[in-house]
Amino acid sequence: MNLDEYRAFDATELARLVVEKEVTPVELLTLARRRAADVNPALNAIVIDIDEADAQAADPGLSGPFAGVPFLIKDLAQDYQGYPTSCGSRSLSKLPVAEHAHVTRRFLDAGLVIFGKTNTPEFGAKGITEPTLFGPARNPWNPGHTPGGSSGGSGAAGGARNVSAPGAHNGGGAVPGPSGSNRPLGREPTPRLSPFGPARGEQTFGMSVQGVVARTVRDAAGLYDAIVGPTPSSVYPTPTPSTPFASQIATPPSKLRIGFSTESALAPSVHPEARAAVEHAAGILVDLGHIVEEVAPPYDDAALSRDFLTIWFAHLAAEVDSARRRTGAGDDDFEADTLAAAELGRSAGVVAAFNAFERVNHYVKSLSAFHDTYDYLLTPTLAKPPLQIGEIATPSLMRSASRIMAKVHGGSIVTRTGVIDGLVEQNLGWVPYTQVANLTGRPAINVPLYWTGAGSEASGPNVTGAGSEASGPSVTGAGSEASGPSVTGAGLPLGVQFVGGLGSDGGLLALAAQLEQAAPWAHRYTGVAV
Repeated sequence: MNLDEYRAFDATELARLVVEKEVTPVELLTLARRRAADVNPALNAIVIDIDEADAQAADPGLSGPFAGVPFLIKDLAQDYQGYPTSCGSRSLSKLPVAEHAHVTRRFLDAGLVIFGKTNTPEFGAKGITEPTLFGPARNPWNPGHTPGGSSGGSGAAGGARNVSAPGAHNGGGAVPGPSGSNRPLGREPTPRLSPFGPARGEQTFGMSVQGVVARTVRDAAGLYDAIVGPTPSSVYPTPTPSTPFASQIATPPSKLRIGFSTESALAPSVHPEARAAVEHAAGILVDLGHIVEEVAPPYDDAALSRDFLTIWFAHLAAEVDSARRRTGAGDDDFEADTLAAAELGRSAGVVAAFNAFERVNHYVKSLSAFHDTYDYLLTPTLAKPPLQIGEIATPSLMRSASRIMAKVHGGSIVTRTGVIDGLVEQNLGWVPYTQVANLTGRPAINVPLYWTGAGSEASGPNVTGAGSEASGPSVTGAGSEASGPSVTGAGLPLGVQFVGGLGSDGGLLALAAQLEQAAPWAHRYTGVAV
């Protein structure tokens, strides 16, 4: 097998070739590392090498549904024994972990050969992947732009076809966001369906999930089949689906009713490309026989964002305190934005976080009422095309002010000066749609159907009424030899998100499989870094 052949196959096909002895795990690992050598200097997606991969690939007893397939895990929440899980922070970068995370063990039990860990922002706290520790990860379609966050390194590695379906972790958009920026499909499963632990049986009060960003739907289905299910350290585990996801994607969904919206309180001026991406997807859905209607957002978007951030900042305060206790880290071992956000969470107090949790019930009820009428909610994954590297970097003066205020525990002062307000607006303003799934415990999926710069040809039909007869554009062969985007951001993937009702994981994957067949995306290559 040569390198072009390697990057043409998804993980499912590579596993089949290993079984049929057309290629060996050692050969695949060599090709994966060659691919990394070609693209990682430009993308900075892989930040830690795992040396044990050689022995694993050479093991004659290697087994599992993905035996011998090269794989990457995220350097956050996906611990590999003997290596640091830095979480993108200097404070943890020298502390090896004592044991594999449960999800890492399940990846290994599936036969995946883990040869590296991917870039992430500090503690996964931003929608971009530009940590001070490792430097920015870059978008494979245009390295001048971000691959998103917090699974930006995984999204870049998957988009560059370094591996077909790297590991990811999501606390508020970390899987859909990078998927929407880089081209892989990103699924956010029902919380607690995929495992955390053993260090902690749950993260971010149950809002975080483990998973992958995958090139194909069948890879996503097969890999989730390999990792879902409770462990002895699970907190309030979710029952494992009775039918494997790989079986569920074989049957197309019957006629669906889908409501779409591009409105967001955090992004009052949604980019025309983001709306075009949704209208394009809606057109394909109509062609497939589904009913598609534009709706008002089914929940209070502004209130949900405030409550999400109240909870998130409280979590970040606990993460910083934990890192200090474990390592003796000082302020210089954390980024200024992290210290400021953590101080805001600390100063708000436990009552604020508790009240935010109480209000989650309202969002759940609102979504439940929506799903009484509609099978899925369709939104943009991002409110605008992927940002340029450094576009929302905090100015040095504000960083200095943040450090001073965090040191004197001036959380209320930080709020009055607008340091955090600006940070919130910058970071969530371009990715405001994905937090609802985490906060309410609903599954969601990003589907990569649209590329920026497509113009009116990809805008899709008018779908404001039910069952429009207008036909959407065909993208089945578009851009297979794409020449690469300009520096203005044209030619970048821009995904759309579907949010399902409680426990609709299999249905979301089945819908994604239907869309994948109608408008294939896996064949597309870029002409920039990859």
